Amino acid sequence: MIGKVSETLLAKLGDFVGSRLGLHFPRERWNDLERGARAASRECAFQDDVERFIGRMLSSALTQSELETLASHLTVGETYFFREKNSLEVFEQQIVPELIRTRRGFGGHLRIWSAGCATGEEPYSLAIVLSRMIADLKEWKITILATDLNTRSLQKASEGIYTDWSFRDTPQWVKSTYFKANPGGRWAISPAIKKMVTFSYLNLVEDLYPSLLNCTNAMDVILCRNVLMYFTGEAVKKVIHGFQRSLTDAGWLIVSPAETSQTLFTAFTSVSFAGATLYRRGTNPQMATAPFSHTQDEVQGDQATNLAIPGSESTWASSPDASLALPDIDRPPETLKAAPLYEQALEAYQRGCYEDAAQIVIALLSRTENDARAMLLLARVYANQGKLAAAITWCDKAIASDKMTACAHYLRATILQEQGLPEEAVRSLRRAVYVDPRFALGHFALGTLALGRGELKESEKHFENVLLLLASYGPEETVPESEGLSARRLTEIVTLQRNQKTVARRRSPSATRTAGGTEIPTLGGQ
Repeated sequence: MIGKVSETLLAKLGDFVGSRLGLHFPRERWNDLERGARAASRECAFQDDVERFIGRMLSSALTQSELETLASHLTVGETYFFREKNSLEVFEQQIVPELIRTRRGFGGHLRIWSAGCATGEEPYSLAIVLSRMIADLKEWKITILATDLNTRSLQKASEGIYTDWSFRDTPQWVKSTYFKANPGGRWAISPAIKKMVTFSYLNLVEDLYPSLLNCTNAMDVILCRNVLMYFTGEAVKKVIHGFQRSLTDAGWLIVSPAETSQTLFTAFTSVSFAGATLYRRGTNPQMATAPFSHTQDEVQGDQATNLAIPGSESTWASSPDASLALPDIDRPPETLKAAPLYEQALEAYQRGCYEDAAQIVIALLSRTENDARAMLLLARVYANQGKLAAAITWCDKAIASDKMTACAHYLRATILQEQGLPEEAVRSLRRAVYVDPRFALGHFALGTLALGRGELKESEKHFENVLLLLASYGPEETVPESEGLSARRLTEIVTLQRNQKTVARRRSPSATRTAGGTEIPTLGGQ
């Protein structure tokens, strides 16, 4: 026995937390697991009956709100501004200048994702860097998506008010330039910086990415620092694969020094800088080093620190166990060579091999010019690469070929939203639900947009439609056109969105947007 909870029950709870949240609690951390579960049980009105609370979880009766409460007591939100300076210096001095050079005059867009953003210090640090580097910032379309599964941390992040503890080891100019002193020794971040970041709930283990649905596609840079070290081995493999697919062709993944590993990041090229190792999408060393003037060496050996689970003496990331390595995602199965072209293209798309998928679809369309399904897949490929003009062109062609395809109008709406055309996006969504009144994703997106505009009655109408439609599905049945989202998960997200209405009543429209309320892509939650 450990405390008042049996080891058998704690083992089952550890498995549950690993499968639903990705968090790893080996036996030596069961005290932490029990302590977090006990705190969550009291908050969820179970008093000190933690075993009944755990039993509710294991019986799948836990509500989304209760699961989020549990997550808030099990996750670590320790962070501060400009943490781990070496990797941020590479971001500022190497990555961003190259992105500015290549994007200026060609759409002026940058997309950055802070995955596991905690209370927001990291994404706000990124916003400060960009605001200092881009003089004509208003001419650019910059996305800084910040996600976490701890809703309390997200709430604090969206408020943007911090104590001196968040500025430890941070240059004084950061506080004096970008924050305003508040009563009680607290500091409020500049509204100009605050509005650059969109905060959103996203479970890296359960939710879908890359996807236009939650704005996780076509990222130039993903930062996931001090997050993977808390995950199970299986969760880490899944998350890294999702990140690989979410990046543009030459996009960057930044993890903490304690999380670098040759074994886990085989789908990336490791690039070493002074004091930092970063990962670039693809495996061509020349592609990884070409943009930089100084010498960089591709990391051939595992020179980085082993990724260890806190509280455990094991270092599973550097283990020779081949099961921990990611599959070779650039090599299609032999059985696909004889498959029809569309199936080959779809499989390449699902593996994140977007160039291969595009070439196969183009070959298919050269034979059958009016294949709306192929056109729509090509539009998705281009959208996930950030090629929005090409994506909207092929989406329009798919609609011209078959005007009664609701998912085509929905995809068009998500692309228009990314292009900064919300009114046109709403018109496309209305066409989607007109063509198919039972199209749940269309109603969900309309409800989310209405919520972001403060139109609470309108949003409630659409959310009620979604829940009515989902009632006809089994809990784990996939919602049509959602790329794998279950009815259970979408129901949880709708519930979370509806709960935001009370918060929305107290916020200005701009503050609501900062909390993630006006984007169509919300299937990761917000």
